[in-house]
Amino acid sequence: MVLFHSGNFRNLKHFYLFYVKPHLKSEFPETVSYNRFVELQQKAVVPMALFLKICCLGKCTGISFIDSTPLRSCHIKREKQHKTFKGMAAKGQCSIGWFFGFKLHLIINDKGEILDFMLTQGNVDDREPLKNDNFHKKIIGKLYGDKGYIGKDLFEKLFVDGVHLVTKIRKNMKNSLMHTYDKVMLKKRSIIETVNDELKNMCQIEHTRHRSFDNFLSNLLSGLIAYSFFPKKPP
Repeated sequence: MVLFHSGNFRNLKHFYLFYVKPHLKSEFPETVSYNRFVELQQKAVVPMALFLKICCLGKCTGISFIDSTPLRSCHIKREKQHKTFKGMAAKGQCSIGWFFGFKLHLIINDKGEILDFMLTQGNVDDREPLKNDNFHKKIIGKLYGDKGYIGKDLFEKLFVDGVHLVTKIRKNMKNSLMHTYDKVMLKKRSIIETVNDELKNMCQIEHTRHRSFDNFLSNLLSGLIAYSFFPKKPP
């Protein structure tokens, strides 16, 4: 599953039937049918989650970036017809419009390594995950985010925990003095947009063909693991 996200294949069934079975017999001598393989994916969710949390996350360098990206379950016009994630996915809004699905919240360091992640419904506010101590307990120093993370209470809570949240200000807010270093680093925040782009287009963590929530999780986790093994990340 991790190997699928590391290559140029776009279809899991084609990858399994026409690459794994004929060309990887030495690594996987006893392959099962594709339908059985899809069923067995669900058993790999917990081991992959543990492996990702323990072995694949990076270390905080004192400079971190945070952002959320939508994971669409289907087209927004078909939200009421969608059955696979009924009761789990939700309608939300991001910078490019409305969507139906989930949100992936990411924190990365200045080397492009993922420090932590959290999956929520699409209608969850971007600031909610940061209120969870477990999400930012590995973070120290500066944390740069967009305008969606503005909040006095959140800033004070993180500051007490040793995290300095830095964001841009909205047009209707009073201007405040900011260190030149922070202004420069805010312009470098696009690094996390590049990480989101690689996760979606190279690791394929987002598609609308899932048949169960467990397989959606296994696809997401294996994509994040595959990204951690990329030799070159956006720094």
